[in-house]
Amino acid sequence: MVSLMQGRLPINQDVLLMQKGMLARKVRSKSWKKLRYFRLQDDGMTVWHARQAGGKAKPSFSISDVETVREGHESELLRSLAEEFPLEQGFTIVFHGRRSNLDLVANSVEEAQIWMQGLQHLVDFVTSMDQKERLDQWLSDWFQRGDKNQDGRMSFPEVQRLLHLMNVEMDQEYALQLFQAADTSQSGTLEGEEFVEFYKALTKRPEVQEVFENFSADGQKLTLLEFVDFLREEQKEGERASDLALELIDRYEPSDSGKVRHVLSLDGFLSYLCSKDGDVFNPACLPIYQDMTQPLNHYYINSSHNTYLVGDQLCGQSSVEGYIRALKRGCRCVEVDIWDGPSGEPIVYHGHTLTSRIPFKDVVATVAQYAFQTSDYPVILSLENHCTWEQQQVMALHLTEILGEQLLSTTLDGLLPTQLPSPEELRRKILVKGKKLQTLEEDLEEEEEEEVLESQLEGEQEAKPELEAQSESEPQELSPRSKDKKKDKKSKPIMCPSLSALVVYLKAVSFHSFTHSREHYRFYETSSFSETKAKSLIKEAGNAFVQHNAWQLSRVYPSGLRTDSSNYNPQELWNAGCQMVAMNVQTAGLEMDICDGLFRQNGGCGYVLKPDFLRDIQSSFHPERPISPFKAQTLLIQVISGQQLPKEDMTKERSIVDPLVRVEIFGVRPDTTRQETSYVENNGFNPYWGQTLCFRVLVPELALLRFVVNDYNWKTRHDFIGQYTLPWSCMQQGYRHIHLLSKDGTSLHPASIFVHICIREGLEGDES
Repeated sequence: MVSLMQGRLPINQDVLLMQKGMLARKVRSKSWKKLRYFRLQDDGMTVWHARQAGGKAKPSFSISDVETVREGHESELLRSLAEEFPLEQGFTIVFHGRRSNLDLVANSVEEAQIWMQGLQHLVDFVTSMDQKERLDQWLSDWFQRGDKNQDGRMSFPEVQRLLHLMNVEMDQEYALQLFQAADTSQSGTLEGEEFVEFYKALTKRPEVQEVFENFSADGQKLTLLEFVDFLREEQKEGERASDLALELIDRYEPSDSGKVRHVLSLDGFLSYLCSKDGDVFNPACLPIYQDMTQPLNHYYINSSHNTYLVGDQLCGQSSVEGYIRALKRGCRCVEVDIWDGPSGEPIVYHGHTLTSRIPFKDVVATVAQYAFQTSDYPVILSLENHCTWEQQQVMALHLTEILGEQLLSTTLDGLLPTQLPSPEELRRKILVKGKKLQTLEEDLEEEEEEEVLESQLEGEQEAKPELEAQSESEPQELSPRSKDKKKDKKSKPIMCPSLSALVVYLKAVSFHSFTHSREHYRFYETSSFSETKAKSLIKEAGNAFVQHNAWQLSRVYPSGLRTDSSNYNPQELWNAGCQMVAMNVQTAGLEMDICDGLFRQNGGCGYVLKPDFLRDIQSSFHPERPISPFKAQTLLIQVISGQQLPKEDMTKERSIVDPLVRVEIFGVRPDTTRQETSYVENNGFNPYWGQTLCFRVLVPELALLRFVVNDYNWKTRHDFIGQYTLPWSCMQQGYRHIHLLSKDGTSLHPASIFVHICIREGLEGDES
């Protein structure tokens, strides 16, 4: 089949050469390096591989799976093999989500360049595709999968097999009827556009047509006034409904005459409902929309634990890739465990374990390169320093030399602050969090004394040239503090002064009690808590923890027992206002879905403003016992239907999913709950539920919703299909599509569920 995208594909010389294929070395480790034949398929959108040219090929990846292409010298693995293969011949394909990178070594620099440029060219094209083009691409991928003999046409048996792959259980007679209606050439097979017509017949949406007809007088179109009514009554768009209706008609109505007449056809209405504007996530929350000028401790900060690990905590691989992935997904606080290394160079690894080791300077260089690719807001380097005095000096040198202007090494204006600076003030700055020899006040005092000393020396040199030798040999005599410094240097303190000086606003201190912190600590001092300690403090003294987090930063890290790099639920800690709740970001699952859900808003910048009752040092809020003045709300969710739900295991060709939808709410303890629909038997393609779920929520400001689609299985307590998590405050009301994500957080386009959402003030049955 000629790809549905073929007419729009940006074919150039590189792409044409990629379609001829290339023999390259696939590299997994220093010992695993095997020749494979890679070829871009004729659809221009999928790459297949075989053991040799002409050998049995199987799919390797789709262009839509690829995030970017890196040159050979950017790969740790290829750099370690530089003596064996020239780096210019190597390149790395980086995939979305947590899929491992693909390192390849071509036979020549020219071939490597062709594939790097060609792939990036196609990736840029896919990124810029609109909704229709993405659907065409999805159909093209399915056609490739269903066309078993790869002759570019689909026979009826192939279509039947494809229906099973697509999760459709259909009466054979009805399937044949649709097949024959689409086969306009009467060739007994379906090609390109015929397959598209077949798909359209399969995906008619009677439930959308019903909503459309409820507002359309003639059942053919929505007039401007009818569409305004729909936006106001159902979508709760309020005053902006009139202006929005014109915008949406212009954006989604396919016919030019409809646009001119300001009317919306059923196709246009469906396009709107499937678009970003019809999404459950409010588009107004996608860019940076929050106040970014408040002190750092007023924000939740996207944080990573043991960032260097890409596997488990005991034997896993340490890699700079961990930092690249964390920073690119919006993490603003990354952790570095540093130990003495060979040849005087500090190394990063999980101490006293078998995890592999990486040079500290490589980590710093990676942070310098990737810190601000996703967000301009500050990055916090949380240092766990286990080095001797000498190697700490090397650390300080690497931090100052590699990070340069990016490193914040003194207060913003050189003056003693009264509160932490804001993310806005710290744009594109890297802050060091760690132990410090003295207070910030003493640091600034010392800087002042040094300036006075310098000016005195200059003055004396000008006035008394004969004293020059004495001034040079004994300048310390002018400062009593300098004498202490001399002593310090001889006794070599555990903390090296040059490294200590780089810790400005984030001095790490031990936690004793909330009273002790209030009486002895300053706002720029920060404590770390294990998840166990933090959770017990919330139970024992939840309100005191809330007040503590209103003036000081807290970091929470996973229990040491989580050797498999599993995660804890961050919500419980966010409820107490803890800002840096560090996650094992390499591990997908419910907990990371919640974390990604919170930080999906505000431009994905890694900072989310806490609710006002968590920013008040006199707050009466207790996360375990929330009471008014919180405005309780009731949520009604009608789960209507599902669209193109995938199978978890594509190898089970004959099995078809039995989907059910579960809606989970995470927030304060009384609000944390879940409800689910019944399951629909044998239909993952267009299941219909039509069931309403009702939730009562006391503190909506802290609530997150997670929509999960599972394949009913009484033996295994259901198999996961897809999910989507978002903050309550970013949810749109009305008829909405929820576009599902994989376990890994990548798009499952076009898989979605169609719902109707209604929020009412107060609890159902209340007077209010």
